[in-house]
Amino acid sequence: MYKRYVAGSVRRSLAARRSLQSDPQPDRSEGDINLSGNRTAFMKRHVLSSAKTAAVLDEDAKYFLHQTLSSPCMNVVEDCDGVYLRDAAGARILDFHGNSVHQVGHKNPHVIAAIKRQLDELPFSPRRYTNTTAVALAKKLVELANPGEVEDESERLSRVLFCPGGTGAIGMAMKLARVATGRHKTISMWGSFHGASLDCVSIGGEAVFRKNIGPLLPGANLVPPANEQRCSFNCGGDCNLSCARYVAEVMENEGDISAVIAEPIRCLPYVPKKEYWQLIRAACDKHGALLIFDEIPNSLGRTGQSIFTHHLFSVTPDILVLGKGLGGGIFPLAAMVAKEKYNAAAQSHALGHYTHEKSPVGCAAGLATLEYIESHGLIENARIIGDHAVAELSGWVSRKHKYVSSVRGVGLLVGVELSVPGSGEKAVDEAEKVLYRCLELGLSFKVTAGCILTLCPPLTITKEQMDTAIGIIDQALTDFGL
Repeated sequence: MYKRYVAGSVRRSLAARRSLQSDPQPDRSEGDINLSGNRTAFMKRHVLSSAKTAAVLDEDAKYFLHQTLSSPCMNVVEDCDGVYLRDAAGARILDFHGNSVHQVGHKNPHVIAAIKRQLDELPFSPRRYTNTTAVALAKKLVELANPGEVEDESERLSRVLFCPGGTGAIGMAMKLARVATGRHKTISMWGSFHGASLDCVSIGGEAVFRKNIGPLLPGANLVPPANEQRCSFNCGGDCNLSCARYVAEVMENEGDISAVIAEPIRCLPYVPKKEYWQLIRAACDKHGALLIFDEIPNSLGRTGQSIFTHHLFSVTPDILVLGKGLGGGIFPLAAMVAKEKYNAAAQSHALGHYTHEKSPVGCAAGLATLEYIESHGLIENARIIGDHAVAELSGWVSRKHKYVSSVRGVGLLVGVELSVPGSGEKAVDEAEKVLYRCLELGLSFKVTAGCILTLCPPLTITKEQMDTAIGIIDQALTDFGL
């Protein structure tokens, strides 16, 4: 019977590819798409030989709406624990992707216990009521966001709104910026991702979400991001802050920008100089614009230096947006944390108004997540294991592996960039082949910008597990002569 499932799954995959031949193919530089030849070959070679897996994939493809970055899916997961996934065929996979929700590891027992207790005590809180769990999490986030003394109380990050997901939190931040400034224009970065709703794709910079979708929000200005490896301003490999000065120039010329919305550290990863954000912070102050930091994917200790990413740059945003791992990798939860001075402006508007705005269960998960990060020293572990990984991988650059053009990162956010030797062009096809070979060998990660192997493991990872992952990537590169 499984042969029928295999044949059907492959046939549908090939039919889907043929049906799109007249349309532009999704850009592989923005994610591992499900219509590529490399994925089809991987599934035929490694996945669809399992009758159980093929049957579930068959049902998934039948009932879920097809879209390029998810369904039809490539495999079936049955269990997750710590740094591992287990698929339906029983294979264990080191999860260095995790949709960036797994800072405390999959199936964290401390988070699960907190959720179970809360379910027994108070599973839901209607919007006109508050509850002690939600208040406790809001208080904790305010404490963490202001680690030192703040002389001007109005400048403290002290006002919180919760919602079920990061996209919604970005939307709330955009509305608060409009209310606070009386303006609607924004500045954000090409290549960025802030969510998949229409307002968020308007400020996001990835074509796979923006193209052929119709009119986007007016006033959304996109600018080149900081990236000295592939600089739009030809800085020569040492950032001279031309990119930051350009942001300031756009603010000057537009004159009525409401907010700059950006990831302080992009998922490439790219860590800009402190002066980059300090210059943009000063420009926002000069022109009356808010600075909104989207820390949804890369916060909560991942940098190995602080609980929040912006602390690395000695810059305080007007609005901080958190999500993904805030719910412990189990419960959907996001937060917007704004400066005190914007509280009065927001009082006559409904910026959030989400059904699960103060979810007791979600907030219990959030509190347990923060407790676990602190009590188990996960920030320090991220620094130690991340430094070790970068040191090991850096030895590959242009020597052991000729296609490895750079290794960079901070904490447990590490990127291995693949470029074509000589030309320096992005090695997109090679990176995708390496991804699927690594999946066969037991390692999952995301390919960012088409050619960057982005390694984003749980902060609970051990040195031995990291070394296993490095060995798998080494093997995959070697297999393809890269």
